[in-house]
Amino acid sequence: MLQAHYIFTGSGLSALMTVYEMLLSEKFKDKTILLIDENSKKTNDRTWCFWDKNNLFDEVVATQWQQAVFANATVNRVLELDPYQYKKINGLDFYNLVFKKISEAQNVQFLNDKVLEFKDLGSHCLVKTASETYTCNKVFNSIYFPEIVKSQDKFPLIQQHFVGWFVKSATPVFTPNCATFMDFSVEQKGNTRFMYVLPDSETEALIEYTLFSKDLLQKEEYEVEIQNYMNKLGITDYEIVEKEQGNIPMTCYPFWKHNSKNCINIGSAGGWTKASTGYTFKNATKKSKALIEFMNLESNFTRFHKIDKFWLYDLLLLDILSAKNELGSTIFSALFTKGNATVIFKFLDEETTFWEDLQVIWKCPKNIFIHALLKRLFPL
Repeated sequence: MLQAHYIFTGSGLSALMTVYEMLLSEKFKDKTILLIDENSKKTNDRTWCFWDKNNLFDEVVATQWQQAVFANATVNRVLELDPYQYKKINGLDFYNLVFKKISEAQNVQFLNDKVLEFKDLGSHCLVKTASETYTCNKVFNSIYFPEIVKSQDKFPLIQQHFVGWFVKSATPVFTPNCATFMDFSVEQKGNTRFMYVLPDSETEALIEYTLFSKDLLQKEEYEVEIQNYMNKLGITDYEIVEKEQGNIPMTCYPFWKHNSKNCINIGSAGGWTKASTGYTFKNATKKSKALIEFMNLESNFTRFHKIDKFWLYDLLLLDILSAKNELGSTIFSALFTKGNATVIFKFLDEETTFWEDLQVIWKCPKNIFIHALLKRLFPL
């Protein structure tokens, strides 16, 4: 059997971020690290966005915005983001950054193969791929298994699903320094649905139709809504440069309960996605740093995760959206039409004090959340 100290099953954002932090720490130079994924990470298969005030990965930030629009059927509010900027990173740029760092390390190897299973055998771990069997000290799994969440009903699963078009308009129509964060003016159809626009120039932008709901749509339904929205913006002569499609699980399911002493679930497979928003990049950055700090002190992965107040806040929102999905527009409108955007972003980054939490929570429809809390405390 082939051996390594650490094996990453899957090489998505969380795995690459964790390996990157390992290399930056320089405390794992004597450990062999193997990343295994059937995807070679050589295409621009996704974009990540996040709000930031600390120059996070600025070397690969493609675009950033100082303002963002929140809108619904009656409100169109421009949010001043200072001290934050809203930033976009293209997947391929991030992959290239990390793989360049990996190429400079003698102890890290990437293997293009499909992982079939992994096990913690107590004294070591076993990883089977389509072509080989490996042993290692620790496994970092980022392969998401949706059936784990779907097989229970205590923690709801909401899908953040979307289709986006990168378009080039023949005439100027976009405001380059202002992203459209959420536009709920589109027909809700009993769900939480909004448009999301990230302009690169006056004529180029990503236009995305996004839902927070349980069920996916046919691809044509997303694209019809994008077309309708472009008509509303006055875009009639345009070119579709590229398309993207995605589905991000939003759930407070306790993935960490599946961690063992030597195997840890990371990324979406470990609950690293921000459950109430689907944002992943900033959370993966924080969690990967915390994991490396943890490994410098402890070796038992079952001790890594800790539940905090933000997990409860997210759970209540998902309980509401699961029971009454159409309330999403009402809740987000209550937050963003009058709330302080910078405090809200700080809250969503899980960096607020309890007093700041109250400033955000107080803007939410109180009866809805009180009902959700009581239902959690006193289930039928």
